[in-house]
Amino acid sequence: MSFTIREARAIIRKAVGRVPEGEEVRHLNIMPMMDMMTILLVAFISQAAASATAVIAGTVVLPSSVSEQPMPETASMLVITKTAIVVEGEEIVAVRNGDVDASQKEGGADGRKIPRLSSFLGNLRREHEDALKQEGKPVPPIPELMIIADRSTPYGLLLSVMFSAKQKESGYKRFRLIVRKNQVVGAGK
Repeated sequence: MSFTIREARAIIRKAVGRVPEGEEVRHLNIMPMMDMMTILLVAFISQAAASATAVIAGTVVLPSSVSEQPMPETASMLVITKTAIVVEGEEIVAVRNGDVDASQKEGGADGRKIPRLSSFLGNLRREHEDALKQEGKPVPPIPELMIIADRSTPYGLLLSVMFSAKQKESGYKRFRLIVRKNQVVGAGK
């Protein structure tokens, strides 16, 4: 069966006439897009907080170790950098010349306790314990604090941090000093 050009055009016009034209778009539903953007915003904020902690911890040069122990899930993390004491990503006290300013210590320059750090750690420990109770998980009987410090951190500063964390209002009883694992020459052969 063959058609002439005129007949083909008539058939096409009939077909086009049978297909209804689409309605004009008068509004756009952007609610699903807003929901998606809100979810992305929350994800980006939480990722930024996690990477900020990683950046702070990345500036610390860790001393080496040969032993390895698993990291506890319930331990809080404290990082001593050259410029600050940071707990769970939040800067608590500034560090200058390898020590906390005397005005931030109880008893001045000779004091060991850093009251601001003690109270912050106490609040953090209570928040962690409350969260564990709400999730139905057991609360550890001995709260642990992981301390990440540069190998050049003065012993006095480390002692002040541990002393402040051990105070009654803080409640930490066990400490883990985080170090970098060294490869032993000839190991694994």
